[in-house]
Amino acid sequence: MFTLRELQTNDNAKIAAIIRQNLENAKLDIPGTAYFDAALDNLSDVYGQNESRYFVVVNEKDELFGGIGFARFEALSNTAELQKLYLDDSAKGTGLGYKMIAFIEDRMREAGFKKSYLETHDNLAAAIHIYQKSGYKELPRPNFVGHSSMNRFFIKEL
Repeated sequence: MFTLRELQTNDNAKIAAIIRQNLENAKLDIPGTAYFDAALDNLSDVYGQNESRYFVVVNEKDELFGGIGFARFEALSNTAELQKLYLDDSAKGTGLGYKMIAFIEDRMREAGFKKSYLETHDNLAAAIHIYQKSGYKELPRPNFVGHSSMNRFFIKEL
């Protein structure tokens, strides 16, 4: 049984390790990805306001298995960017990704956003599948890309 809760300071190292491991596995431990985000080891310092939040997936023992967040996306009006959806390998294939997306979209709506935008990469095929099944529509590469190595871009009306 997994639940989502707000990111806490003591979660920083574990979620950073899960994100890095996922990116290494996808051969995306390269500049222009979240792997090299300056704040990756201190996500609790970045998130935590109404327009920028991050949640972690935990089991009944409060062991962390992944996370998902969002932040205002300045390039598009009324839009939040879905950020850093990553799961530990042991939690993949359980349908949890869909639940995480539905959860974060509800938090986006509560914060007043009308659209969700995201950036991903061909190497993250399972994530792309989940995004498409969750109603995200692909866009051509925008001029305002946040992570320069990403090559797939999606948007969804909330």
